[in-house]
Amino acid sequence: MDRLDNTIRPYAWGSPTAIPQLLGSEPTGEPQAEMWMGAHPGAPSRTPRGTLAEVVEADPERELGARAVARFGPRLPFLLKLLAAGAPLSLQVHPDLEQARAGYADEERRGVPVDAPHRNYKDANHKPELICALTEFDGLCGFRAPVQAAGLLDGLGVDSLKPYVDLLHAHPEDAALREVLTAILTADPEEMAHTVAEATAACTRLGGAYAPYAGIAHHYPGDPGVIAAMLLNHVRLQPGEALYLGAGIPHAYLDGLGVEIMANSDNVLRCGLTPKHVDVPELLRIVRFEPSDPGVLRPEASPEGEEVYETPTDEFRLSRYVLPEGGAARDLTRDTPQILLCTAGAVRAGEHALGPGQSVFVPAGEQAEISGAGTIFRATVVV
Repeated sequence: MDRLDNTIRPYAWGSPTAIPQLLGSEPTGEPQAEMWMGAHPGAPSRTPRGTLAEVVEADPERELGARAVARFGPRLPFLLKLLAAGAPLSLQVHPDLEQARAGYADEERRGVPVDAPHRNYKDANHKPELICALTEFDGLCGFRAPVQAAGLLDGLGVDSLKPYVDLLHAHPEDAALREVLTAILTADPEEMAHTVAEATAACTRLGGAYAPYAGIAHHYPGDPGVIAAMLLNHVRLQPGEALYLGAGIPHAYLDGLGVEIMANSDNVLRCGLTPKHVDVPELLRIVRFEPSDPGVLRPEASPEGEEVYETPTDEFRLSRYVLPEGGAARDLTRDTPQILLCTAGAVRAGEHALGPGQSVFVPAGEQAEISGAGTIFRATVVV
């Protein structure tokens, strides 16, 4: 079992205080957006034996277990993060596995450099993800019913939004959503900036259900993503609640601290709220234009005290243990790789004492006993 030394990524949307507060460290004054735990080549965790990527590469079967290697290949298939949003992330979708493989192969064949700003597919993998709130956490997830989105837009009293309102009342619903999103993303930039300014003023004045969009517009003035965001469900998670984001589901995180786990991929297609490249034709091919309930997840408890966040994804499995003072030790030994992250209290994982924000990697088959009083998140795979 190896203690992990993890990299914190300073993305501009990150909170300058949330991760330092969890870690008990002094803020630097700079945004601290994500702490990465895993073997992703962009920022692999460090161990006494080298980076976790080097450790896995040296002996995949020993570290990951034979079943995980047979199922996912010789790599850790998930990336675990602490995510601290102080401003909205870009409105985005992720491809499914078939789309990712085809898109990656096409861009490779066309010779698009992997670091080119207009490149869509950095790898050939899909990127399902799960976010579990540690604090109150705001996000956008999936399309509202078109008639609900129409009511929200109509309530702003902005004349230039009326064509979108009319389109949203059309049938079928998937075609209505596709037409409106296409119109928003292909509108004349100057005209759209004026529409967004009018909508922002109305959102600020009206408050209530419009308040989240006023906040988004504050960070992204004039961005068409402000209007696109109003097509989506607004969700406020309470600590311990989670959202699962499958392929093609438009989403954005707005504010809060959470534990995030995802398949080990960088594939993102952006819809707005970003200065980065937006490939509208490819985006429209990937988005699933169907109204959906955000599907807030609550953990399912087992008799052993493990609280599991059930998802349809095999590349990761996230659960947590809330250990009471004086409770019995729990044996977490598995024949698959694990990362254990403490988010509260003081716990022991094997010989390692862990406080909030500290983590360990447990190779497949390695004895893993936890004890103490606090909360441990457990990341592994399903095989």
